[in-house]
Amino acid sequence: MSNSPLVNYTRISPNKSSRQGNKIDMVIIHCVVGQASVESLGSRFAQSSVGASSNYGIGADGRIGMYVEEKDRAWCSGGVDSKGNPIRVNGISGADIDRRAVSIECACDAYAPYKINDKVYKSLIKLLADICKRNGIVRLKWQGNKNLVGNVAQQNMAVHRWFAYKSCPGDYIYNLHPQIVKEVNATLEEMEDENMTQEKFNELANNWLESLNQKESSNYAKDSLAWGKSSGLMIGDETGNQMPKGLLTREQFIVVLKRMYDKFIK
Repeated sequence: MSNSPLVNYTRISPNKSSRQGNKIDMVIIHCVVGQASVESLGSRFAQSSVGASSNYGIGADGRIGMYVEEKDRAWCSGGVDSKGNPIRVNGISGADIDRRAVSIECACDAYAPYKINDKVYKSLIKLLADICKRNGIVRLKWQGNKNLVGNVAQQNMAVHRWFAYKSCPGDYIYNLHPQIVKEVNATLEEMEDENMTQEKFNELANNWLESLNQKESSNYAKDSLAWGKSSGLMIGDETGNQMPKGLLTREQFIVVLKRMYDKFIK
């Protein structure tokens, strides 16, 4: 696993552990509660007694700090109930989320709804897009549905408030999630366009052509296709697939013409 090249400041925290073989397939955004700097966040997470950390933090000036490398699990999203047991959603705890997510702390107001400024927001979008790109997360998905925790095919983001008696990430960031998803996914699409190579284009084109070849014929053409096969004009491939939705090449066209000439005209 790599780390973000967008990082401006690094101070690795002792508060970390193994991801236990989990692949990064989620992200989780937190709020600091206060207009912190990347340095002050680093100082806080450097204390073992704090027992907390995050992979990244964004200071009030928009700079990005790294406190736990992506290969490791940060201690950021857990919480316990009144009996000291981990709070779970669908059997999943906040610690479980940290093992598969990259966590980001954001500087914000020290009072509800814990608003973040434009510099923090812009850095957050860039950082999230970078995390997704490097870890193979094709698109961010958010429905704000607690019952989808663990189902990354439908929702690959979570919030701390689901696993602890906290309001984190605050209502401001929480309500921004749909917009964050929209902007990050738009950025990912732009990055895909910029990174397009001839090899990748050829692969996409071949996949598209193959998908056409596997499509079934329309009802109106089925009798004609059956006649084409029985007459020997359009037999299909070695499996008998006539590829009715496939594109016709010039060489295929001339073969069909010759078969027609040999059978009906010659």
